[in-house]
Amino acid sequence: MAGELDLRNEIALGAKDVFSTMMMIDLEDVLIACGTEIQSNVTSMIGLGGGLRGMLSVHCPAMVAKEITGALLGMEVDDLGDDVKDAIGEIANMVAGNLKISFAGAGVDVELAIPTSVIGESFRICGLSAATRIVVELAMPAGSFWIELLYVLNT
Repeated sequence: MAGELDLRNEIALGAKDVFSTMMMIDLEDVLIACGTEIQSNVTSMIGLGGGLRGMLSVHCPAMVAKEITGALLGMEVDDLGDDVKDAIGEIANMVAGNLKISFAGAGVDVELAIPTSVIGESFRICGLSAATRIVVELAMPAGSFWIELLYVLNT
């Protein structure tokens, strides 16, 4: 069942697989303290439905978002434009896809929505009030980024 999944580990493994396969970037886990503030200029969110309701988000500072985009597209990226929104949205989609496969193995069917991206200096994202929150911080050469999962299991 889904309770048997180590979701933090599943998220980290899924992200590491995406980055090593698609961009030849090795990610490192960062141990985060409870209540760590997420410093993000770019956030892509993907809604989750079916046996699991919630949202998976990828939060990146500007430099990290540009490095991810450049590695994914094979070009230098100078600004936080449409290429960055699309690239970080695709990362969210691929990480959520890996998580969907993990849940399927535990007997939980998860449906994915289309990613939505936000670029800005100061914004707050609110989700389900009774949701469980998992935040995974990962590091790459340009710095750290965060993957956040807010979820409620449908019973």
